[in-house]
Amino acid sequence: MGKFKNLLALLILGALLLATGIFAHPVALAEGSAPPLGTAASFAVLAGSTATNTGDTVVTGDLGVWPGSAVTGFPPGIVTGTIYEADAIAQQAQSDLTTAYDDLAGQACDLDLTDQDLGGLTLTPGVYCFDTSAQLTGVLELDAEGDPDAVFVFRIGSTLTTASNSSVSMLNSADPCNVFWQVGSSATLGTDTAFAGSILALTSITLNTGASIDGRALARNGAVTMDTNRISNVCAAALTPTATATAETPTVTATAETPTVTATSESPTVTATSESPTVTATSESPAATAVPAAPTAEIAVVAELPRAGGVAGAPSSPPVGLLTAAGIGLYGALLWFRKKNRG
Repeated sequence: MGKFKNLLALLILGALLLATGIFAHPVALAEGSAPPLGTAASFAVLAGSTATNTGDTVVTGDLGVWPGSAVTGFPPGIVTGTIYEADAIAQQAQSDLTTAYDDLAGQACDLDLTDQDLGGLTLTPGVYCFDTSAQLTGVLELDAEGDPDAVFVFRIGSTLTTASNSSVSMLNSADPCNVFWQVGSSATLGTDTAFAGSILALTSITLNTGASIDGRALARNGAVTMDTNRISNVCAAALTPTATATAETPTVTATAETPTVTATSESPTVTATSESPTVTATSESPAATAVPAAPTAEIAVVAELPRAGGVAGAPSSPPVGLLTAAGIGLYGALLWFRKKNRG
């Protein structure tokens, strides 16, 4: 009788372990979340004290300085956006940068990489932390695993340094717009480094000769120093929607089953029926027919919500099939036990 009780106890324990997912569900890394950059999002370079350049640097995006006012080396350097020197726009951008920096600093770590070189690693989305400095020698691969919205966050306690000819490689739909480096002091990119992501440094950022960034160089308190570099804010193009306009207002012609056009003295309102409208555009001024009691259709445009980051260290829930199998096994064990007792 005792051996049957022991067997039953083992069956029940096994079912409980399967139900809680201890055997089948390893803990996955939770994704970090993109910080709210605000007005700083349009800047490729933002400095606290000075922005200096030597050589034929190309900055794609805005360049700003606040509270400092010195911008030197442009030309020969080129800025495709606008240069803001110690004005209200640069001040607001620095304020928004501080908010974004604090947001990144507060995100929970998924994996501590302290004392480990980033070179040679392949990382999936998550929040990676260094207690002190971080070093990149060679190639770091960031694998989004097919998710273009995947976010990578690096929290670095002090300095970020890359060796010459190092690079950050984006794999499987990884996007530099979703890579963020929060640096506790200063960042230095070695000669000919090909970097990716937005660097948010507390103090300064230095790009040695030939280094490039697909992203942003944003320094809160110190200088951004450039030397024949390419800094491309590849995310800036998506920040402001582009509106297209024709030289003249089109005329709307309706059929018997199409919506009626109701015009006021300012902007025309289009009302829709269940039928499909037929619209014919010409280069003349609009012709409108007034309908006193026509209902007005309203069209709302809803922007896609940003993806929320996961909770660090949270395991996924066990699948329904696994729970069902555990329940069936437990039930079978009980029936077998009853049969043995009756026998």
